[in-house]
Amino acid sequence: IERIPKEYIRPEEERPSIGDIFEEEKMDGGPQVPTVDLKGINSEDLEVREKCREELRKAAVDWGVMHLVNHGIPEELTGRVKAAGEGFFGQPIEEKEKYANDQAAGNVQGYGSKLANNASGQLEWEDYFFHCVFPEDKTDLSIWPKTPSDYIDATREYAKQLRALTTTVLAVLSQGLGLEEGRLEKEVGGMEELLLQMKINYYPKCPQPELALGVEAHTDVSALTFILHNMVPGLQLFYEGKWVTAKCVPNSIIMHVGDTVEILSNGKYKSILHRGVVNREKVRVSWAVFCEPPKEKIILQPLPETVSEADPPRFPPRTFAQHIKHKLFRLTDQEGADTPKPDE
Repeated sequence: IERIPKEYIRPEEERPSIGDIFEEEKMDGGPQVPTVDLKGINSEDLEVREKCREELRKAAVDWGVMHLVNHGIPEELTGRVKAAGEGFFGQPIEEKEKYANDQAAGNVQGYGSKLANNASGQLEWEDYFFHCVFPEDKTDLSIWPKTPSDYIDATREYAKQLRALTTTVLAVLSQGLGLEEGRLEKEVGGMEELLLQMKINYYPKCPQPELALGVEAHTDVSALTFILHNMVPGLQLFYEGKWVTAKCVPNSIIMHVGDTVEILSNGKYKSILHRGVVNREKVRVSWAVFCEPPKEKIILQPLPETVSEADPPRFPPRTFAQHIKHKLFRLTDQEGADTPKPDE
């Protein structure tokens, strides 16, 4: 097609900010998303360890997003995860449709394209596959792709290693708030209840990229989000009043602080507004894993240690489910049972 359907065209006021992602990625001026080298995160050398941890905390305070390098997950494994995801999306549409989700019935796991409930009513230029990947007792392997044959093994192993990285990161962020290492992890549900949900985003080439978005501007509701991508730029962060394009850093995992950790830290750590931009030359694929607390079991509110007279609570107490609903319906006061879209 040469023109995109009108439901994908962004509102007039949004369009001037959508530029050529390849040109923007090359630009060296202005603020850059920080890169944090995790090599020393558990070093026996106290000075090395503390320097590394301080860099991670600083990036979480200043930006709420960062490229993690030397994160400990083997390149061979992330390569398998990417090959499996790309293999799934490379199949004919009728094969992918066998895994179609049913949003109307409240079943968001599986393959989809038209996303319900984005705030603006426009459609986003992407297909996706969404499913729970950890803990294993909460996954439903019957809806995981059977082709490519390595999809299940690679994704399960990746989820397990990412879960260990989640513990490490939460421990460092806990320390940064003056709390014991395990506190934030406990507050988001611990090993039993923190869910890892994977959303593979497939952004086809777009004939009019200046009119569309792959994913519209949002913050993640998760505690943390980890993102792999196929080295095609597209992620933009709203930093100090401007859209900043994230560079593609080889062998990195992008990590976002989500709303959940922002709330628990009373805003000390940022959940940054971000969006996905598309292009006419290359398909972009990203693998986002959202680490989410249980929907009803935990009340999300600033931890007592993060609150003082000078810094009163910035967020009202809500369950995770209430927080999602609040975000979905913030533009209307509608109360409904609509299904939240996967990246919300």
